[in-house]
Amino acid sequence: MLKKGSKLYSILTGSCPKCHKESMFLERNPYVLTKLFKMNERCSSCNTKYKIEPSFFYGAMYVSYGLGVAFAVATFIIAFVFLNASLSQTFLAIVVTLIVMMPVIIRLSRNIWINLFMSYDPKLANQP
Repeated sequence: MLKKGSKLYSILTGSCPKCHKESMFLERNPYVLTKLFKMNERCSSCNTKYKIEPSFFYGAMYVSYGLGVAFAVATFIIAFVFLNASLSQTFLAIVVTLIVMMPVIIRLSRNIWINLFMSYDPKLANQP
């Protein structure tokens, strides 16, 4: 259950990690590839600056790697174990899954990364 005020809420919705009132991204849909990396500079509600320092989100690449491995392992288990696909079919399923899920993985990794450094503040969330 996604509850406002939890890190999971901010990670899965892409909302401001401090107030959870607005999306960090200019375009909420990660499949608009031309705007995949475009982020608001600050939260319009609580004025939180998203890019804490230059190149802040480079660290999200490490999270992205872990998410990619998790998606690949999940795809392997579903294709090879449950669907009894051959190894070549399973490999193809993993490649297709990673390509299709790439925008989601990128966004999730950025959301996880910023939530490692910022926490929800109920005072900011209750501001008008």
